[in-house]
Amino acid sequence: MNEILFFGSNYKPTIIKNETNLITKPIQFKFENENENENEKQIKQISTSNFSTIFLFENGKAIEYLNKPEKIQIENIQKVSVGDQNETILTIEGNVFAKGKDINPNYPKQFINISSLIEDTNDRIIQDIVSGAYQSIYLLTSNQNVYGIGSNYFGQLGFDSETLKETKKPILMMKNVSKIFLGDSSAHIFLLNLNQELFGCGLNIYGQLGLGESRKEESKIQKLTKIQNIPKGKIIDIQCGYFHSIMLIENEDENQNPKRKLCSCGNSQYNGPGKYEDTYEFTEIKSSLFENDDDILDFSVGYNHTLILTSNSKLIGFGNNYNGQLGTGNIYDQRIPIQIELPKLRFNENISNYHISCGNDRSFLYYSSPPSFSNLEEDLIKLFKRKEFCDISFKTKNGEIIKAHKLILKYRLNQNQNGIEKLQEIISKKSIKESNQIFEMIYSNRIINPILYSEIKEIINSNEKIEETMKRIYLNENENEKDFIIERKEKQYKFPKLILIMRSELYRGMFLSVTEDKSNKVTDYSELSNKSFQIFEYWIYSNQIKEGIQITQEIINEIQIGIDYFQLNQTNPNLFDLLINKFNNQN
Repeated sequence: MNEILFFGSNYKPTIIKNETNLITKPIQFKFENENENENEKQIKQISTSNFSTIFLFENGKAIEYLNKPEKIQIENIQKVSVGDQNETILTIEGNVFAKGKDINPNYPKQFINISSLIEDTNDRIIQDIVSGAYQSIYLLTSNQNVYGIGSNYFGQLGFDSETLKETKKPILMMKNVSKIFLGDSSAHIFLLNLNQELFGCGLNIYGQLGLGESRKEESKIQKLTKIQNIPKGKIIDIQCGYFHSIMLIENEDENQNPKRKLCSCGNSQYNGPGKYEDTYEFTEIKSSLFENDDDILDFSVGYNHTLILTSNSKLIGFGNNYNGQLGTGNIYDQRIPIQIELPKLRFNENISNYHISCGNDRSFLYYSSPPSFSNLEEDLIKLFKRKEFCDISFKTKNGEIIKAHKLILKYRLNQNQNGIEKLQEIISKKSIKESNQIFEMIYSNRIINPILYSEIKEIINSNEKIEETMKRIYLNENENEKDFIIERKEKQYKFPKLILIMRSELYRGMFLSVTEDKSNKVTDYSELSNKSFQIFEYWIYSNQIKEGIQITQEIINEIQIGIDYFQLNQTNPNLFDLLINKFNNQN
């Protein structure tokens, strides 16, 4: 079920037919042909700029709005990124396709594979993409290297713009990068390295790189430069407008609970920083709208406007509003944050599943399904990096210790070939970087490094998906692997904590909390009958309905309560829908 709200410029392209060129209040967006298979799928992502908007669906297909809606003829799309004058697409396989007049001058409307243009053949698997202004595109490879392609007019590729004005091939900018931060209309860029150090380059005429008062007069920063004096905390995201930048930082409050805040830098004349004064270093955006119990779930930055979604279901905005892109009902700019009135949303109880996408002068608020079951492989990798539940150690060739999850390895490796012992032998000859890539390939079965994969393919279940792994864990009789008890009435159910983290937001928050006691505690939840809990238990592992149970209306009602209580990560079709279908077929 798609729910998309739209406001702002409705001109070139026309997003909603039979509406005015300026839509100043959020209205419901509907696709022109709701019978299209793509449109019956859930929205995964919306990326928009001043000339184009792309809707990406959970089934890996996409529709592009230019002069009219058109299907993009690329399959298995993982992410889309629309820049000021270009479009970039990342596939599940790690290939990148892009189009634009400077990317492919002879055929500017035709996508070409730009990842294949990287000279180092071992660096052609891409894990993230970002498009910016002036035809610049950035690629983050599976080896944590960043390449830039396109215009370097403002030094946004990290090189002297007089000697390198543009490049038609990806050029290596920086190694050991964890994240790229940019904006669809920005000519400056930030890169965060693996040591959590931030670097930036590009247009700086308004102080949008946050380098401080002493460097505000430098209009171009043509070399990647370390950003100093960043507010304390973990950098979650940075999004860039043309004249400013906004940073999302997370740290702990006085009760050691994670708390997020927004900081900005840039010229206040253009209303971007959310303050009355110019700021040349990242400083916090203050507002009474950010209450103590309210947290920031999502935010997005356009050319010069910002929208923020909070955990208390508030949409907050500031910046230029000349096309109604703030959704306030008028076209008056807002220098500081204000709350925006929203129509009633169908999924208000799941506000964390809403996302914002701001383009040059338009905005979307849309509902995106929780991670599907197939995305649990990504959750496994995230858990591997967190290390909280890693319980088996490996030593690299340089003596570094790298830890992994023994339970997952047990089921992902071929036990009849002594998989863990052979893996120990392989890791002992690898660097820490190569070892991390090996574990990510084991967890996800994605080939992110073909050379390393050739060494481990004989010891892993290369054709087994994560849901099959989880089902095998469920069928295993070894109770020692199940380290958490859910008790209801007189019966106890045991689960591995790892499985609960991947399937339930309730237990994800419990086990990964910095203040939580992670011992084998017992919870009590007696609302579910034995039959309902059996359905719940089997679904958590297998993503399927347990056979042999007669579905009744009472069970359906109980499961609906259980889904809400456990905050169960749903797939499409979800557990509740499948129960309804089975109930109807029985009758």
